[in-house]
Amino acid sequence: MRIRHKPWAKPELWASSFFEKEPDLLKNKWKERFKKEQPLYIELGCGKGGFVSKAAFNDPEHNYIAVDIKYEMLGLAKRNVERVYAEGGREPDNVLLTAHNIERIDMMFGEDDTADRIYINFCNPWPRPKHKKRRLTHTRQLMKYRVFLKDGGEVHFKTDDDELFAESLEYFKQCGFRIAYSTYDLHNSGYENNIVTEHEKMFSDEGIKIKFLIAVKDDFPVGDDQIVEEC
Repeated sequence: MRIRHKPWAKPELWASSFFEKEPDLLKNKWKERFKKEQPLYIELGCGKGGFVSKAAFNDPEHNYIAVDIKYEMLGLAKRNVERVYAEGGREPDNVLLTAHNIERIDMMFGEDDTADRIYINFCNPWPRPKHKKRRLTHTRQLMKYRVFLKDGGEVHFKTDDDELFAESLEYFKQCGFRIAYSTYDLHNSGYENNIVTEHEKMFSDEGIKIKFLIAVKDDFPVGDDQIVEEC
């Protein structure tokens, strides 16, 4: 998504207590960055923060890290987090925002960070064959997530794109994930714990059905090296 430059974004983020300026320095040490040690959830590609602001506020028993590559988006996410927490009369002490290229996510998270869950909401579908490796659900990325996602941990993935969803189902299976739940029509599926994002409302209003899956990290059926090579 294109977004205009916002000169206020970086200064506001730099001054925020819940923005991390140097995420790579916290690899394997993210637990120390929170006031309270508790299970960790991560959102990759948080955009304007519509999801993480509500999810983190409604779930004070988990810590949340939201990652995006664009400071303009993160500036809006910061303001959304502040608004939601202020309306609820709480400080945002269980959520952190940070800027990073998710293709290099292994530079900021390691095996000691042990995330319980990863959220991927409406990522770029990269439909052209030569670009598919840039998908956040591509096997190349899933292998990186496996390092810091605990055994039995979950990836929750939502998209409006039929092709991306169908191919992502196969990506997960190839990389040792079990599909615990999937639907091609989330809003009519009966799934109860959904937080509607800005993109989700826009697509739904256009009559586009929302696709959703939960993938669980299982053991590999074959050796890690073989999987990486095939992916």
